[in-house]
Amino acid sequence: MIPRLLVVYGGHAGGRTEKLRAAVVEGALGAARELGSELELRALPALAAGPADLLWAQGVLLGTPEHFGYMSGALKDFFDRTFYPCENRTAGLPWGLFISAGNDGVGTRSAVERIVAGYRWRSIAEPLIVIGDPDAAALQRCRELGATLAGGLAAGLF
Repeated sequence: MIPRLLVVYGGHAGGRTEKLRAAVVEGALGAARELGSELELRALPALAAGPADLLWAQGVLLGTPEHFGYMSGALKDFFDRTFYPCENRTAGLPWGLFISAGNDGVGTRSAVERIVAGYRWRSIAEPLIVIGDPDAAALQRCRELGATLAGGLAAGLF
């Protein structure tokens, strides 16, 4: 079976979160290539992703900008639309989080983790918080996050 990874992200095209998302996807696809594995990957704006996408996924990476110390409205909307249709159907799903923060990202992290606890997903890495414009090191950490989940799925670890 080909591993299936869903990347759901808030933010606007051309923004900082978009740069992080591109690096996460690059890392995931690169890890699959290095392992000689195929990978089905859906990278969807949070407003376009829904329950069918979440039920399809074997792993999920969430990305959001920090808005007033909270996640984007788009990501919150994704959670609102998927929680009950997917309740008790995605428990144990491996997941990770990347945040583009203008402040410290702590409130955003906390809010996402509180909601994800209700889904009963399994974290595969510490949430990645990038403050300000992403530099080369931040983008590399994003690639590593994508590679970690994709590689773990390909290797059957998650």
